[in-house]
Amino acid sequence: MSAVDHKRVMGKRDITLFCISAILLLDTLAAGAAIGPSSIFWWVFLGVIFFVPFSLITAELGCSYPDQGGVYAWVKRAYGQRWASRITWAYWVNVAVWCPSIFILFAGIFSQIFWPDMTLTMQIIVGIGLTWLAVGANIITLELGKWVPNVGAIIKVMVFLAIIGGAISYSQTHETANDLSFDSMIPNLGDGFKYITVIIYGMLGFELVSAGSDEVQNPQKNVPQGIMISGSIIILLYILATYAILTAIPASDINLVEGLVDTLTLFLGGTTLGNVLVTVLSIGTLYTFFSNGVTWSLGGNRAVAEAANNGDLPAVFAYEDKQRGTPVGAAVIFGIISTLVLFFYGLVAGNNQDLFWSLFAFSGVLFMMPYVAMTFAFVKLRKTNSPQKELFRIAGPRWFVNGLAYLCAVILTLTIGLFLYVPGEGLQWSVLIGSAALLILGEILMFASTKATSNN
Repeated sequence: MSAVDHKRVMGKRDITLFCISAILLLDTLAAGAAIGPSSIFWWVFLGVIFFVPFSLITAELGCSYPDQGGVYAWVKRAYGQRWASRITWAYWVNVAVWCPSIFILFAGIFSQIFWPDMTLTMQIIVGIGLTWLAVGANIITLELGKWVPNVGAIIKVMVFLAIIGGAISYSQTHETANDLSFDSMIPNLGDGFKYITVIIYGMLGFELVSAGSDEVQNPQKNVPQGIMISGSIIILLYILATYAILTAIPASDINLVEGLVDTLTLFLGGTTLGNVLVTVLSIGTLYTFFSNGVTWSLGGNRAVAEAANNGDLPAVFAYEDKQRGTPVGAAVIFGIISTLVLFFYGLVAGNNQDLFWSLFAFSGVLFMMPYVAMTFAFVKLRKTNSPQKELFRIAGPRWFVNGLAYLCAVILTLTIGLFLYVPGEGLQWSVLIGSAALLILGEILMFASTKATSNN
């Protein structure tokens, strides 16, 4: 266990902003809108059958079991240490692979605003620099580090509101770029499947704050309240902002990297003041991409450090700063892997959009696996542990609550399948092989760590 006592520095406000920073993703907004008008249907439909149930499940787990490590601790309680370490490895290595995609997004928009001729090589160098800034944010205390996602959450809400407000103004003088009638929102199960995975991806992350439960004030009360408040804000902004983008840009023309700036320019540009506002909001958007990486790495590094503390991953992951108690070992390894991923995929990607999607899909398979395990852990803990009436619990009979958990597990499993097999494109061999290789690497590390522990 850690030798450092953690200060409880995360209140309800911090939890709310942390969840918004983790889940309200501007890149998800653009990618979701690229589905077309049916994306509105998917946001509403999946919001009802997945987002709400999964947020309630996470709130109950975070309230009932406020253990350091979050997902790791919950799966450990249900299925033992080895399975917990297994899913935590997938959770953490996904973050190390996913963060480069966000930093490439940063570099692409930076190029669009300030450096139109920036090469992909230079964008990769920018991504590597951001990776190590994120490592630094993980090494300082959470009391300071929490302000990176807190500020990012506030800026995200401002950008979303600017897009929504701009759409209202734009629609008064322009025809909509897409047919947004009720009939047009009926889903077409063709190419849209490729991006539905993005919508599910954009609904996950409430558990991140519980990875640092030792640093949360009154988690039994603040975690469920923070999740409920942030969840309501997140789903509403996603739906309204997706509608807003589709009023201005034909779905086929939405660029996953540069679509956000295009939208802001259409809505707000054209005058000196408007162009200045677009630039300010675009710079704010850049910051939110950096804060995304920091938010997820803060949670992922704490979860994997807890697994290493228990001897199921190499001890280097558990190394902490002796004064701050921050996960230095996990953070540095995260930085090394992210750097290598950026370098490797930079060699094979044709442009920043290809690079973004390759990294996103590659990490998506690993990302969903821990959540499947989390839903089953929830069902088992509900069955084996006595309820505590004073804590937050999902209302309803056992069959109903378990049914919600199993429904979430089915949706997550289908999403994994869609990452591996894209309709119209076939099996994604690079995603399959890359995911399998990282899972095998995790098994090797766990075996070596267990053997080393038994020999000591």
